[in-house]
Amino acid sequence: MLTVAAVGLTCKAFLRSGLCSLDLAGLHHLQAALEAQPRRGVRPVSNHISTLDDPVTWGVLPTSYYFNSHFMRWTLGASDIMFTNPVFSWFFRNGQVLETFRGKGIYQPSIDTAIAKLDQGEWIHLFGEGKVNQPDTYAVLDDIARLPRFRWGVGRILQEVQAPPIIIPMWLTGFNKLMPEGRVFPYKYLPRVGQKLSVTFGAPLAGEKMDRIQGLRAAKDDNRSEITSILRDAVQELGYSVSGPSLGGAATWKDSMP
Repeated sequence: MLTVAAVGLTCKAFLRSGLCSLDLAGLHHLQAALEAQPRRGVRPVSNHISTLDDPVTWGVLPTSYYFNSHFMRWTLGASDIMFTNPVFSWFFRNGQVLETFRGKGIYQPSIDTAIAKLDQGEWIHLFGEGKVNQPDTYAVLDDIARLPRFRWGVGRILQEVQAPPIIIPMWLTGFNKLMPEGRVFPYKYLPRVGQKLSVTFGAPLAGEKMDRIQGLRAAKDDNRSEITSILRDAVQELGYSVSGPSLGGAATWKDSMP
């Protein structure tokens, strides 16, 4: 709790400091899902455009959430980046990060743990791309930017969880300018101040999309690829509604940050 609270409060202070500006929309969708009774697993899924997406994004949450692990995300983190020494390992494990090994496939302990936590009604946040992809690397088809395919582990989690969680698409902009890729040392570790950020939470998946996911789950076949495609489409559609065809602009409307 102390680790999560310290990081969360630091990120909230940064977002309120005037060193950047923030447009926030749809946070009530996530709050309603986390506070629903009886508890259900919650699974936001978003684009991933910066090493600061997590944890800075979670500075938008109500302060009280930082002191209750149920209201804070668990996420998967790369072993070769976050667990490279005892100090980092201690910090990220206490920050509710599940160590995940690149190249070891979708059947590994972190995926099993994510499924178990969703079954317990916890919040698992996933960056479906599995790595940072800044907007200038997005492929463009028919004048619309397309996210890279989502990792199949995302599909395995959703296919094997006992009951479908509440799935919330998210869209982030501006974080790529806050922490651009490709800079030299020491600048690659320093955020660029003065950037305009936006965090948008969409409505939980329902209707035709959830019907398709339910059908794929019920089929008991290897439908991970189809499930991940549905999730990617949902995130892309939210991005298009917020930012337009380039998927790179900022939201035009905002909520107040709690």
